[in-house]
Amino acid sequence: MEQSEFLASDEAAAGTARAAFARHETFHPRHGWLKKGYDAALKDPSIFTRDEAAAVLGVGKNMVRAIRYWCLAFKLLEIQAGRTVPTRFGSTLVGPSGWDPFLEDLASLWLLHDALLATPSLASAWEYAFFIFAKPEFTAEEMVSALEEYAGREFPAARTVPASFRKDVACILRMYAGKPQRGLPSEESIQCPFVDLGLVTSGRSDRFMFVQGDKPGLAPAIITATCLQYAHRAAPTARTISFSRLLRERGSPGMAFKLTESALYAALEVAADQEGDLGISDAGGIVQLTFGDSPQATARRLLDEY
Repeated sequence: MEQSEFLASDEAAAGTARAAFARHETFHPRHGWLKKGYDAALKDPSIFTRDEAAAVLGVGKNMVRAIRYWCLAFKLLEIQAGRTVPTRFGSTLVGPSGWDPFLEDLASLWLLHDALLATPSLASAWEYAFFIFAKPEFTAEEMVSALEEYAGREFPAARTVPASFRKDVACILRMYAGKPQRGLPSEESIQCPFVDLGLVTSGRSDRFMFVQGDKPGLAPAIITATCLQYAHRAAPTARTISFSRLLRERGSPGMAFKLTESALYAALEVAADQEGDLGISDAGGIVQLTFGDSPQATARRLLDEY
């Protein structure tokens, strides 16, 4: 395996953005779904088109479509010649000899969250929520309205119906805040593993808030590896990237993980102390992450060691 081929962001970097709304059949990713979908496709790349898919996966037909969608959206699987096959990222993370085949470590969920947002994304509403939506505190209706306005401006040819935006926002809030909207069937209220990331919290009067700062299970190795990948995508030949870009630029780890300046700096500092190929410089008041000739190899080494 090439050193540059282990994270979903590498595979996604060459893609182009397009609208992808409400493809999840209203189901957020359940415990065990991603591993189940990956294993089924590894065994039979045509499984999701077979009549017996529901029986093989042990779920209803609409859940089969949801499992397929989430495995593709998290970039564990991809479509090749009409067949659903594992990606390099999928094999590296949950394959038989992967880092964490059963997704038992929160760090794996952070890598999946990063993969979900990586361009090209099959979850446009998620991209919008984490990289563009600016309200620190909001209601579901406020996010729906803002998402609809954004989609109409950025994807005028998509012809997405308003109900799609409502479904996406409801799924985002169930996925990260764990708070279902009123009227949902009890099966829809099963808690999602991504709630444990602590990215969104719910408060009084049905208001929600993105949580800034340190996060459970988000180790310095994970933050630094994704920063190196981001730096490589942004400027493949550069050997530095400014701290402000890693913190605030659209698509950056700082935005994806909702990190504060101090949380990001602390993570990079820890990694720089452990890796001779990394450093933090301050030239003329501009703080930068510095790295050697192969940021992808350094990122891979960080995660292998973790």
